Amino acid sequence: MQAAPDAASPAALGAPAKQAWPAKADQVLGLLVEIPAAILVVAEVVVLFSGIVARYVFHRPLIWSDELASTLFLWLAMLGAVIALRRGEHMRMTALIARLGPAKRDFFDTLGVVAGLGFLVLIAAPAFEWALEESFVVTPAMEISAAWRASAFPIGVGLMIAFSLIRLLSRTNLAQAPLALGLVAVLMVVLWLLGPTLKTLGNLNLVVFFVGIVGASVFAGVPIVFSFALATFGYLALTTRVPTMTLVGRMDEGMSHLILLAVPLFVFLGLLIEMAGMAKAMVRFLASLLGHVRGGLSYVLIGAMYLVSGISGSKAADMAAVAPALFPEMKQRGAKPGDLVALLSATGAQTETIPPSIVLITIGSVTGVSIAALFTGGLVPGLVLAIGLCFVVARRYRTDDLSGVTRASGSEILKSFVVALPALALPFLIRAAVVEGVSTATEVSTIGIVYSVIVGLLVYRQFDWRRLGTILVDTASLSGAILIIIGAASAMAWGLTQSGFSRTLVDLMTHLPGGAVGFMAVSIVAFIVLGSVLEGIPAIVLFGPLLFPIAKLVGIHEVHYAMVVVLAMGLGLFAPPFGVGYYAACAIGKVNPDEGIRPILAYMLALLVGLIAVAAVPWFSIGFL
Repeated sequence: MQAAPDAASPAALGAPAKQAWPAKADQVLGLLVEIPAAILVVAEVVVLFSGIVARYVFHRPLIWSDELASTLFLWLAMLGAVIALRRGEHMRMTALIARLGPAKRDFFDTLGVVAGLGFLVLIAAPAFEWALEESFVVTPAMEISAAWRASAFPIGVGLMIAFSLIRLLSRTNLAQAPLALGLVAVLMVVLWLLGPTLKTLGNLNLVVFFVGIVGASVFAGVPIVFSFALATFGYLALTTRVPTMTLVGRMDEGMSHLILLAVPLFVFLGLLIEMAGMAKAMVRFLASLLGHVRGGLSYVLIGAMYLVSGISGSKAADMAAVAPALFPEMKQRGAKPGDLVALLSATGAQTETIPPSIVLITIGSVTGVSIAALFTGGLVPGLVLAIGLCFVVARRYRTDDLSGVTRASGSEILKSFVVALPALALPFLIRAAVVEGVSTATEVSTIGIVYSVIVGLLVYRQFDWRRLGTILVDTASLSGAILIIIGAASAMAWGLTQSGFSRTLVDLMTHLPGGAVGFMAVSIVAFIVLGSVLEGIPAIVLFGPLLFPIAKLVGIHEVHYAMVVVLAMGLGLFAPPFGVGYYAACAIGKVNPDEGIRPILAYMLALLVGLIAVAAVPWFSIGFL
């Protein structure tokens, strides 16, 4: 241990001042971003809910509501991405670098910040040019300049540059910064010098940029959004004549589709139901029904994740709502921590198709498949996988000692049911509002939000106003991290399509041996791998527009195919050693990841069997359409 410098020494006087100003700048600038972002979440809820009321109650639609919501949405997405960068919450694959020593891990953490900064500096000028071009467009309903909306992009990029510099100064190892900066600069210069040679390679550039650069960046721990964006920028700038401003336009188009506004709203709804006590009420009701049987609380965990997923649409919110309510009692009954996080992780994969899944919303956005049909088709596949998990639980806990467990009486069950009824009604309310045409799939989340606020205030009386600001900022951060990945993946998918790659892929996939069966089998393997490396949303944005038309061409129903690929991605996302979802479950359960790897194998096998059953029997997905 090094001795602390003397209080009167120059080092003691200078070091705190040197370290304090970046922290102060981070704090002040952070508030200037977080407060508007929180206000924007509330504004979106008010605008969309007002549209529902005006249209359905007063029969006088607000013709400007969608346009205003879309304008605010890009600002919410960009400010949310800024907050996520400030907090270090952008999605990245750390399975490999986590195994390195502290010094090497610090270097790759710094490299991730520097790589992101490199892209942001490169895109700053094109982002400003794009906003300037948009200033000549006038919106049809509100008749204002589109620059009010488009300026969100260059301002967001500028703020991310500022926070990246602050992170380099205050949160990374400064000794590693020059090396990381030098490495990124050298790579950029080398690629620029190779530009004339790269132009002669034709479609081999797809391998160089979208396999080589993306793969190296992802495995080096660079955030996925910057891995995609850097590769796409390099491909367009060095191998084509397409202006780099096009990249900004494609990112905007991908991340600001009005359907995707459901993402922040459902994330907010998921956090609200946990705060309002609704998730806890559902868990207690299920525990009163099944808590007395062997493995009963494990069944409760499976059922609770199924129900909560039908409300929140966010896997992190699902697990965070259920685990704290069940894990303490399960540990008291002798369950091992590793088994608990293994089951929690498995249920995360099992419930990926339960509406209103954000992945399903994304599929609807990028492929044109009806979101209402996807919501209907997702219920039974999740149930099929739940049955598989229940078989594993029954076998694993068949020797449980229940001598100290008291069975709930009929009156206790009835009481817990009455208490849980307002919470249990929410999934049915959400589905009915969409099916009956009261609201769109985007708007319906606002009905759930208003309902949750009322129930939390008047029924459960657990609505904590002090937490509301934190929840709004968390919503913006998670949503921004998701939406900017969708934007980067959309731009990358556009680049692949323009290269002619889509035609090559169609020709290859349509001539696979086995026809529809062969295509489905290859898709399952591919999306398990993609889910473990890229996570579900960027994978579906990249390959959904390419593969869904092929599925239709070979005779597979698009909803059936959607269920299979979503479950396959979920399997990869929650399976160790690469699955990010598995490590999220360990973090929520506060368990060392090593403890859950062996117990999760049986659960993953059950999920794989269930996935094959869903793929083999289309009725599970389309029987109720």
